[in-house]
Amino acid sequence: MMENAIEIRNLSKEYRDFSLKNLSLNVPRGTVLGLIGENGAGKSTLIQSMLGLIKAEYEKIELLGKQLRNQEKEIKEDIAVIFDVSHYNPEYTPAFIGKMLKRVYRNWDMEKYDAYLSRFGLPADKKLKKFSKGMKMKLEFAIAFSHKPRLLILDEATSGLDPVFRDEILELIREFTEEEDHTVVMSSHITSDLDKVADYIAFLHEGKLQFVKSYDELQNDYGVLHCGKDFFESLREEDIVSFKKEPYEYKVLVRNRNGILSVFPDLEMEKASVEDIMLMYVKGEA
Repeated sequence: MMENAIEIRNLSKEYRDFSLKNLSLNVPRGTVLGLIGENGAGKSTLIQSMLGLIKAEYEKIELLGKQLRNQEKEIKEDIAVIFDVSHYNPEYTPAFIGKMLKRVYRNWDMEKYDAYLSRFGLPADKKLKKFSKGMKMKLEFAIAFSHKPRLLILDEATSGLDPVFRDEILELIREFTEEEDHTVVMSSHITSDLDKVADYIAFLHEGKLQFVKSYDELQNDYGVLHCGKDFFESLREEDIVSFKKEPYEYKVLVRNRNGILSVFPDLEMEKASVEDIMLMYVKGEA
């Protein structure tokens, strides 16, 4: 049986105008989970809650086999978190940050850190205030990988970066997950990035977890069908996830693509991308 890197049971967080409701989620070790949902769906609230950065109600939060309630310090030794902005003082240099973090993490590897600075072309003695956004994000990854974490959490860490550097980051994530014990949770609204690296997709909408499915299952089972009214009305209700009535056709997200195509091989139907699925859930009618 595959062990879980993350186990969350009945997590709830109430704000005045938003709430995360009884969310439960398991993430198997050695996998990449893509966390999707529109802005305000609860992705950052979920991440901050499971890291203990904000106070939430929950039955259980377990990361890497340790309980958040009483082992938060030990958990933080083994995880790296990258947000979409750097939180380091702009007057610091990478060299100073390395010396500082050597005292914070018992597993800090200065040689590895220097190698990443060199690989990313980051000057060790230049102040952060002179770094571009891309350079700051590269530094965040250099830091994250230099204390040998087993769980990497990215909260919109690739947003605002150019496609070339985003591709470099995806390559880093692939490298990281080559070790079977390494797990990644990646929240992103750039769903094409998740198409490249995710093993599982978790979809949050208005504070509720709509589904957690393997990427292969989404690729194999889901399809976007373009058809007329008569054909739409002949579809089985259980095969329809959601639909949109367009000016000249119905656009339908179905969950039994191969089954439908085996009966009607000439249908106009393509595989559904992660973005298709998210948009149809949010904008379509159930």
